[in-house]
Amino acid sequence: MSEDKPKLLILEDDEGLRRQYKWALSDYTLFLSGTRAEALELMRIERPPLAVIDLGLPPDPDGATEGLAALEGILAMAPETKIIVASGNESRAHALRAVSLGAYDFYQKPIEIEVLRTILDRALRLYKLEGENRELAQLKLSSSPIDGIIGVSQEMMRMCRTIEKIAPTNVAVLALGESGTGKELVAQAIHSLSPRSRRPFVAINCGAIPEALLESELFGHEKGAFTGAIKQTIGKIEQAHTGTLFLDEIGDLPQPLQVKLLRFLSTRLIERIGGRQQIPVDVRIVCATNQNLEERMADGRFREDLFYRLNEVIIRIPPLRDREEDSVLLASYFLKKFNDQFDKKLRGFTTEAISAIASNGWRGNVRELENRVKRAVVMADGTHITAADLELTAGAADEDEFDLRAARARAERMVIQRALTHSNGNLSIAAKLLGVSRPTLYSLLESLGMAVGAPNASEVSDTP
Repeated sequence: MSEDKPKLLILEDDEGLRRQYKWALSDYTLFLSGTRAEALELMRIERPPLAVIDLGLPPDPDGATEGLAALEGILAMAPETKIIVASGNESRAHALRAVSLGAYDFYQKPIEIEVLRTILDRALRLYKLEGENRELAQLKLSSSPIDGIIGVSQEMMRMCRTIEKIAPTNVAVLALGESGTGKELVAQAIHSLSPRSRRPFVAINCGAIPEALLESELFGHEKGAFTGAIKQTIGKIEQAHTGTLFLDEIGDLPQPLQVKLLRFLSTRLIERIGGRQQIPVDVRIVCATNQNLEERMADGRFREDLFYRLNEVIIRIPPLRDREEDSVLLASYFLKKFNDQFDKKLRGFTTEAISAIASNGWRGNVRELENRVKRAVVMADGTHITAADLELTAGAADEDEFDLRAARARAERMVIQRALTHSNGNLSIAAKLLGVSRPTLYSLLESLGMAVGAPNASEVSDTP
């Protein structure tokens, strides 16, 4: 057998048809089987990229139970395999059922070899393309210097470069961004890339704790300091000693605690409530807010001196609507995450779903996208997530935008984004998908102001 020939599994109980396949498909390395058990055993050993299955197999030659069981068994073992099912004219419904279960395509008997060859050639090209995409995606994820931050847009690349620069230092960082953009992920990235990475990372949401309890949460208290203080409690600042303290929603910090936090930042000493001992604490401060602190300073709700203590470096996290390139990429990441978490085998998004993801405004940002994909993974009935599963309308656009030139640019960006996402950033593959040359694609990317890189690379892979 030639190793250059692609492997093809044939499941057909008719000996005459098996001989016909063997004669007509000599450019494949064939593995012939007559029963489901034989086919599954060959599949386990050989793992061919392609399979042709007759649905009408004994002991149900007039039905499809055995053929469908073989289909499901193969996909459970090797979900990337492209399966073409064969059926008679009278069993078209069975063939459609097979496609809904994950078959790549079907053809009706009697066999027309040229038609079957065309289907097999298409399926093999898709199999190879998906394999390249998986390798590129794995390379991108494994080589990313910032764990948990996903994006190929220029805005995200700039942010990641800033994180890489400031992480080794001890400067205070203020992360600004809308709710759901991933401010805590940024704080964790700064911590994980810093010399303090093996020390504690302690987070507290200043807007989620009642003011009466927040001081104790931050600074701790001694036994008997107030009613209910039955034991000594170490506060979050002290817990983060030698590590990183993340103060989320710092804009909601009450003014009395702003004064006390400012004193700590000046002296690096704390006193627990009810205590007299001054305790030195070595901690790096990272804060975040979705509020406009300049406005809060102007109306006296946030101290100006504290603001300048906290914002030695500001990181602005762009909303998802301003980095459309990342929405489908993030959706694919969440699909894989929740497929693994819920032991599902969803194989991707439909074209309409991708269009809906790319065009949605995502007011809730990454958090909303993650929640929608999570719900869709749990609820989806088919092999691919649809726009309906995401509770989105395909191709939705703002009703007040009637600029034809802007609409054309948005449409071009959407299609190019889908191609780049499908090819995991490989420009050669993306150009082929778009039906243009690589120079043309470069020109389009430049004219549309789209990124052609990843957080840890100067440009997207150009290797075909």
